[in-house]
Amino acid sequence: MTDKIKCKREKHQSKDDMINLKDNVSRYDDLKFNRRAFLKTAVGATVALGLSTLPFSVKAFLGDFEEDRELVEIAKLDDVPKGSSITFNYPTEKDPALLVHTKAGELKAYNSACTHLMCPVFYEKESEVLLCPCHQGYFDLNNGHPIAGPPQRELPLIEIEVQNGIVYAAGRKIRHG
Repeated sequence: MTDKIKCKREKHQSKDDMINLKDNVSRYDDLKFNRRAFLKTAVGATVALGLSTLPFSVKAFLGDFEEDRELVEIAKLDDVPKGSSITFNYPTEKDPALLVHTKAGELKAYNSACTHLMCPVFYEKESEVLLCPCHQGYFDLNNGHPIAGPPQRELPLIEIEVQNGIVYAAGRKIRHG
């Protein structure tokens, strides 16, 4: 009997972890929850996710995601002389916009609702700036960035195209920065 007790004491006093844990290990759990199984699952999931995004990568590389832009007629170029502006609505009938034909002959278009409190923005011909009269907000005509007053964000840019003497709105860019 003392030999049996002595053997148990030696077993528990041993510093070898495998001896102390051999009764707690289930072979099924050891095979199911080991590092190799985890790594196989992780690598498999990574490969599956990578392969699932491959069609989108190919389409982006080939340029298939370029959308066909719908051109919306704004005005005839002859109806907007240099140093003048006209108003129109884009992209919806509820979104006021402003087309400016600068003194230098460039065409610029922006949504004309001030980014501060949505007051209308007007073209000031003498100083070639966009003015919001509500709170004396000024925007740079060349890029729509605020230059004075309370507005902190630039006006949304409307991309324009001229084809056969007609000015079209081709898209809108809401920029930050």
